[in-house]
Amino acid sequence: MSSGDTSSGTAALPSAPVDGFGGDVGDFVALMKPRVMSLVVFTALVGMVAAPGGIHPVLGAIAILAIGVGAGASGALNMWFDADIDARMTRTAGRPSPRGRVTPQEALSFGIILSVLSVLTLGAIVNWVAGALLAMTIAFYLLVYTMWLKRRTPQNIVIGGAAGAFPPMIGWAAVTGDVSLESVLLFLIIFIWTPPHFWALALYRCKEYERVGVPMLPVVSGHLETRRQILLYSVLLVPLGAAPALIGLGGRAYLAVSLVSGAIFLSLAWRVYRDGTAATVEEDRERSARRLFGFSILYLFLLFAALLVERVVGALIG
Repeated sequence: MSSGDTSSGTAALPSAPVDGFGGDVGDFVALMKPRVMSLVVFTALVGMVAAPGGIHPVLGAIAILAIGVGAGASGALNMWFDADIDARMTRTAGRPSPRGRVTPQEALSFGIILSVLSVLTLGAIVNWVAGALLAMTIAFYLLVYTMWLKRRTPQNIVIGGAAGAFPPMIGWAAVTGDVSLESVLLFLIIFIWTPPHFWALALYRCKEYERVGVPMLPVVSGHLETRRQILLYSVLLVPLGAAPALIGLGGRAYLAVSLVSGAIFLSLAWRVYRDGTAATVEEDRERSARRLFGFSILYLFLLFAALLVERVVGALIG
């Protein structure tokens, strides 16, 4: 769906709140950004499975639940603070806060309660290293990214992307009680993946970001520079994505998946850059950005799924 002015659309109009809480269970689930939460849970699970040693299944389940709830808390706090701009963007106008289904006070209280419960649960039952990392992740996402960087600098995604890169490190720490080179590498893969992923989205949502005053890179530096940065980060990402196989974290299957998917990622990034410099029509430029954005999600899933499958199969064979 192309960007356009949605401030007059029905999706952005507040609906009448019901008695008591402003929304139903579905609205509070939506506050937690379940799709983002599912990616957080998946990467944390991979970090946990890839970690040396083991963890009791009950403790592992509690850790994953706490990490997922912590991710949901971050989503709720983000929606609380960003309700004003969410209401004016096509992609976010249907969220509970801009529609008036959940009041700002409810969103804030919900996010705070989930934050406290998730951190205390992970720290007290599993270990406090993982609990501290989860607390840092929530605080970073709210205070550093949402409240500080997002509306002030085009580097918002670059720096703020650290919040989304912590989950595999938290999962690793839940098992080992510490942070290691392997968990830092998993962190770096997501950290470097985040800018080309979100800038591809920003290329075809540029007018919406500009309208609400969010200084995404294409708004501040233009589409050509954004496409160049996407290509540069993609060049960094592909060898980094293969690096786990070089330190023994991933095996041959992982190496094959990372190289093939990385080649596709790089070719799509090159297409995005080329379409920005060649005499192509706007529809083709938007199409190439959408393709990269869509594949970037699959790329990250394939990398972590390959690690997970290798560990599970290895455990079964062993």
